[in-house]
Amino acid sequence: MVVCGGDEALAHRLAAELRGVYGQQVVLVVPPAGAGERAPSNALTGRARTTALIGRITAAVSRTAVNGSGDGESESGVPQTVEAAEIGDDALVDAGIPQAGALALVHDDDETNIRAALAARRLNPRLRLVIRLYNRKLGQHLEELLDQAAAVAGLDTTDATVTVLSDADTAAPALAATAVAGTSKVVHADGLLLRAVERTPPEPGDVAPRGLATLALLSATANDPAGAEGSDESGGGAGPLLLPDDDAVAAAPGRGALVLEAVSYSGSAPPPGFLAGRGVPLRQLFSRRLRWSVAGFAAAVLGLAIASIVTSGGSPLHATYLTLLDLFSINDPATEGPMSRQILQLLAGLIGLLLLPILFAAVLEALGTFRSASSLRRPPRGLSGHVVLLGLGKIGTRVLARLRELDIPVVCVEADPEARGISLARRLRVPTVIGDVTEEGVLEAAKIQRAHALLAVTSADTINLEAALYARSVKPDLRVALRLYDDAFATAVYRTLRAAHPGALTRSRSVSTLAAPAFAGAMMGRQILGALPVERSVLLFAALDVSLQPQLTGRRIAEVFRPGAWRVVALERSSGAESGLEWDLDPEYALRPQDRVVLAATRQGLAELLGRRPLPARS
Repeated sequence: MVVCGGDEALAHRLAAELRGVYGQQVVLVVPPAGAGERAPSNALTGRARTTALIGRITAAVSRTAVNGSGDGESESGVPQTVEAAEIGDDALVDAGIPQAGALALVHDDDETNIRAALAARRLNPRLRLVIRLYNRKLGQHLEELLDQAAAVAGLDTTDATVTVLSDADTAAPALAATAVAGTSKVVHADGLLLRAVERTPPEPGDVAPRGLATLALLSATANDPAGAEGSDESGGGAGPLLLPDDDAVAAAPGRGALVLEAVSYSGSAPPPGFLAGRGVPLRQLFSRRLRWSVAGFAAAVLGLAIASIVTSGGSPLHATYLTLLDLFSINDPATEGPMSRQILQLLAGLIGLLLLPILFAAVLEALGTFRSASSLRRPPRGLSGHVVLLGLGKIGTRVLARLRELDIPVVCVEADPEARGISLARRLRVPTVIGDVTEEGVLEAAKIQRAHALLAVTSADTINLEAALYARSVKPDLRVALRLYDDAFATAVYRTLRAAHPGALTRSRSVSTLAAPAFAGAMMGRQILGALPVERSVLLFAALDVSLQPQLTGRRIAEVFRPGAWRVVALERSSGAESGLEWDLDPEYALRPQDRVVLAATRQGLAELLGRRPLPARS
């Protein structure tokens, strides 16, 4: 297995995943020292600021939290490393691409990954490719192109596969779910929406309610809702129990559970209505003052029409017609009519004079509304219970899309007015504050004092931490989720913040840790639908063909279940009137070779299922 990446975190975590879980030989291709694409935590000055900040908050609670658990790579060995400034033919040959089984390209630049993929496929046509691309459409076209080229060359496409993944898409559902505890955790891929919710027992001695399937028993209990969760590898405390059987669930009263409560298909969105493309509801075209003016004008016209009917005794239609003629000043003067008719005509003419400014104001307000439709919205007055999303880069853009899919109110904060996610925020009409979050008043403009949660996903640890500390000073019980680069540092931040604010919920997440299992599974040749974080562990969802898995063929669903390893959560039958996935499974159904299943599996379980040699789980 060859891993090429300038993204130091994802490349090294992926290499450790392949060695530590699947027992593979790994060659890691990285830029020479000092020529990386991205310096961790935005260089040394950022690390110095981080150290100062964590020192201040640690001293504030008189507690030191620096004994992190490490990244665990030393236990799985150090992979062979090849340094190359550019990923060309020479670098790929030095890495052993002609003899390799799979190649992962995880550079931060899409163009670099595409060029390397084309060169690698030329050197080894049977190579399995896993490419990291942010551009979804480009990735789909590239995948189809390389698969078609392999088919034209007469190669077996079951081995020479191409999988395009995005770490942003893989991690965004987990990050969004972390910020909104109580909202379903989701894994979303190709229109498939898996929903899992955390359930806590109502009483300390009770068992948490079950859904369609229990995915994990959490370390959280009724007495300690936050459990022992910290960062991705924060040791200490009772950890979660993944994929327990019924006996384990019954034997763990008082513990929370992660259950599969509802699963639905996410189809195409309904066609947009009038003005939906511009994001302007009809009720926002005109101001309240103008609407009241129009209502008053209509009431006056109605009153004149009724008065004309009463005084003249004519039909309602004729009286209304005469009133409109008088309003538009196109009727003949009633010089020879009765006094009542003359008075009504004078009143109608006076009211008609008011029609012109109303029409003029309506035109101006409509034009102003359409012009402002393409601009960023400001947070409305009275907004509360929302999520403040800090950062609209690659990760923030995907997180914003996930939050809006769940109909969660969001206020974005971004320092760069030309950031990648600004256009999405403008299109979705999401309130956005442009400004540096480290400056006073920016978070207040995002209504942080009335927010439900803060989700800081910028690429700088210092900015995320500083925003979290300031937000907690404004609202001590605010739920905070941080994206932090260094897991040991994340552990220290979590423990210190929890000690300082024991009544508030704090979570820290690493994008590379959330994305690495999906990339590793794809390198092993399986379709990974997504990764679901369960405290410090990760639960994978994979779609498998039963014919390729001897452990599944011909066995009942109840027999296939391996507690702590894998569990069938959905089934697509080989025959039947209805197509699609079934989620309400019959435990006595025997799997056929033509069937297709969706599995929830641990990393060790998936490695064993793929026929590879899994290493013992680290304690």
